Amino acid sequence: MTTLLIRFGRVMGFTKGREFNVDTAKKLLLVSLFYNANVAFALASLKGVNIPMYIAIKRLTPLTVLIAGFFSGKGRPSTQVTLSVVLTAAGVIIAALGDFSFDLLGYSMALISVFFQTMYLVLVEKSGAEDGLSSVEIMFYNSILSLPFLLFLIIATGEFPDSVSILYAKSTSFSFLVLLLLSMVMSIALNYTMFLCTIVNSALTTTIVGVLKGVVSTTLGFVLLGGVQIHGLNVTGLVINTAGGVWYSFAKYMQKKNKLPKLMTDVETHRK
Repeated sequence: MTTLLIRFGRVMGFTKGREFNVDTAKKLLLVSLFYNANVAFALASLKGVNIPMYIAIKRLTPLTVLIAGFFSGKGRPSTQVTLSVVLTAAGVIIAALGDFSFDLLGYSMALISVFFQTMYLVLVEKSGAEDGLSSVEIMFYNSILSLPFLLFLIIATGEFPDSVSILYAKSTSFSFLVLLLLSMVMSIALNYTMFLCTIVNSALTTTIVGVLKGVVSTTLGFVLLGGVQIHGLNVTGLVINTAGGVWYSFAKYMQKKNKLPKLMTDVETHRK
C-alpha cells in the first residue's frame, strides 16, 4: 500500500524522489530487517505484557539509543540530556517492579523489540545524514524490502491460510473496510513522521517524543482496557518516566536556544 501511494504521488507530482536503486536497497536492507524484527517481537510480547507496561518498557529505547549513539561516534551528550534519559529509564524499572502480571517471556520479547527499534532508528538517522535520503525515499525502500520478511513471518507462524480466509469473509463488511483503511492510513502517517523526525532531528529525539506520546496511551490503557492491576509503583514509575521525557524536551530546547545567538553572532562576524 505504501509503495503504491508513493509511486502514485511521484506520477502525479506530489512527491519527489530518485528511482529505485539496487545499491541503495542493499544499504537499507538492515534497516528493513531491524524494522520488521521490531514489529514481530513487539506483537509477540503483547501476549504476556499488558498495554501500559509494554509502552513503559518501550520507553527504555531513549537510553539504548543514547548508548548506541555514543559508541557510533556521535560524541557525549550534555549532562542534562544524559540525566533526563537515565530518569526516563529509571521510571520504567520502578513501574515494572509494581507489575503483578510480570511475564518473563513477554518482558524478554519487549526488550528484544527495544534493541531492534534502536538499531533501525540509528540506521535511519545515518542514512538520512550520509546518503541524503528523504523520509519518503526511506519509506519507499522499506516498504519494498519488507515484503519478503513479512511474507516469511506470515507463513512461518501459520497465519497465511487463516488470514486470507478471514479477510475474504470480512470483505463485505463496510465497518471492517473502513477500519482497515484507517489503520493503513495511520500506519503510513506514523512511519512518515517517525522517519522525518529521525532525519531532521535525531534518533534520540524521536524516541523521547514517543515517550511523551506514550503518556496518553498508558493512561488510556489503564482506564479503558481493564483487567490491569494498578500498583503505587506503577503510577510512581510512569510519573518519573514522563518527567524524564519532559526534562529532555526542555534540555534540547535550551540547547537550541543557546545555539541561536551564537549562530547570529557568527553570521554578523562573517558579514563584517
